[in-house]
Amino acid sequence: MNPAASAPRRARVRAPELIGKGGWLNTGGKDLTLAELRGKCVVVDFWTFCCVNCLHVLDELRELEEKHRDTLVIIGVHSPKFVHEAEHQAVVDAVERYGVHHPVLDDPELATWKQYAVRAWPTLVVIDPEGYIVAQHAGEGHAHAIARLVEELEAEHGAKGTLRRGDGPYVAPEPVATGLRFPGKALALPSGNILVSDSTRHQLVELDADGEGVVRRIGSGERGFGPDAFSEPQGLALLPDGRVVVADTVNHALRVFDPATGAVETVAGTGRQWWQGSPTAGPAREVDLSSPWDVAWWRGKVWIAMAGVHQLWTWDPESDTVEVAAGTTNEGLVDGPAAEAWFAQPSGLEAAGDERLWIADSETSALRYAEPSADGAGYVIRTAVGSGLFDFGHRDGEAGQALLQHPLGVTALPDGSVAVCDTYNHALRRYDPATGEVSTLATDLREPSDAVLVGEDILVVESARHRLTRLRLPEEAVRVESVAHRTQRAATEVAPGTLRLDVVFQAPTGQKLDTRYGPSTRLQVSSTPPELLAGGGGQGTDLFRELVLADGVAEGVLHVSAMAASCDDDPENEYPACHMHQQDWGVPVRVVSGGVGRLPLVLAGMDA
Repeated sequence: MNPAASAPRRARVRAPELIGKGGWLNTGGKDLTLAELRGKCVVVDFWTFCCVNCLHVLDELRELEEKHRDTLVIIGVHSPKFVHEAEHQAVVDAVERYGVHHPVLDDPELATWKQYAVRAWPTLVVIDPEGYIVAQHAGEGHAHAIARLVEELEAEHGAKGTLRRGDGPYVAPEPVATGLRFPGKALALPSGNILVSDSTRHQLVELDADGEGVVRRIGSGERGFGPDAFSEPQGLALLPDGRVVVADTVNHALRVFDPATGAVETVAGTGRQWWQGSPTAGPAREVDLSSPWDVAWWRGKVWIAMAGVHQLWTWDPESDTVEVAAGTTNEGLVDGPAAEAWFAQPSGLEAAGDERLWIADSETSALRYAEPSADGAGYVIRTAVGSGLFDFGHRDGEAGQALLQHPLGVTALPDGSVAVCDTYNHALRRYDPATGEVSTLATDLREPSDAVLVGEDILVVESARHRLTRLRLPEEAVRVESVAHRTQRAATEVAPGTLRLDVVFQAPTGQKLDTRYGPSTRLQVSSTPPELLAGGGGQGTDLFRELVLADGVAEGVLHVSAMAASCDDDPENEYPACHMHQQDWGVPVRVVSGGVGRLPLVLAGMDA
């Protein structure tokens, strides 16, 4: 156990005010203050809409929000990573796209993020009815602990007379009528019609060959997991028998839709989210999945872009099994043998014959691919465009210096090149393996998320314009002015030499660390550039580490991944419920004389 994790749970720290230049959403135009929320339990959710972990937390909070609606107010503070996420309309779109039913503060300059000393997406801060911070949690899997804390706060402040019951400040926006609502992916059916995942409406929609007229809708339109229900479906892939595999993203499942009969069945996943320690192979309907975002038929199997755990998986219809095919669950950009590669929210897949599987690796703003290894015994992962988690922009030219911004879709073109839906640049880009060049095919698209070839045209899913747009593939690319960006977060100034890293974890009330099967914690540390760390990198079981910063490297990013398992502490319960807490941090650091010698990262609890 980390000795730094012994801070008191109820430290009397007054919560800083919530401020952000983008203003408030879901409040009917009213600005909120913490003073107006006095008497309520408040959970502040620091999130950004590119982050799949943040989307997981939105889903975790839905039940809590409903159960305690008269005493609890959840406030989302949107804290952008990418330049596009700082655009106010993009935040408005995301709030509707992901069904956020609580007030959201648009904080494009990270003002509130800095006031609360947040270091990671997502982070949850609990504020008591008197306006004091009582807990902080980074990452996923904390809903159970927060629910218990809210119940304690209700009892405590109910007894003190400081709890105020009644409706919260949420005001639903007016609905907008459109044929599609934030569609995700598209697929050309053998009939010539186009199938679209209408993600925000939890449906599939079959359109006519022009991509405009609605032929039929599949699914009730209500979020659910049954023969007539989906939850934010995304990817679509055609099976050899004419049926369609659907990545039912928020249900953590694969479904199969039969266009001939209209029937929908579940073929993989349990409906539960995969966590560290869960099986990674086995009977398809007995293994948990995690936010499958796209699917593709390649080399006799369905390949799955498992965005929620930064991996590629496969489903084999013949054996009816699933298994991990590539990735370690670590988030980043590392090429090599499939089992050793790192991804960051792979979100788009496209097979180019048997030779190559193209991958849109969204959080690294990269175009990557899988191909059979030289010995034919496995697969290797390579990067065509992109350099890592923190570099992005819109720059054409030689692939080694070209830039994308959070691409979500890839489409193989007839000449052997690949079109990339460069989502946050609102552009369609092209990479040509023959020349190693990146060019721009079209601009002024609004969050393109997928594209499908239709004859000599390409049909682009303009997700944030709620439509499909037909483009003629031009002979020459559009030229655009180059723009390069890095993630804008203030670097932590650290002293040269030894840096003490402490991941603060305090088991929630009523729980204890689960040591039945060995160490219950894990810590992995690396850096960009790798030369930043002269010592202390790698994996271990303690939640603290002495890092040695190399001489001569002035700045970089520390990549920290932590996990802790806790179980209900009830000796009378033979089968206690267990909970996994995990988070990845990318911490920009600058080495300066007089910098700090300790770097605390809160996984759960309060830093001393």
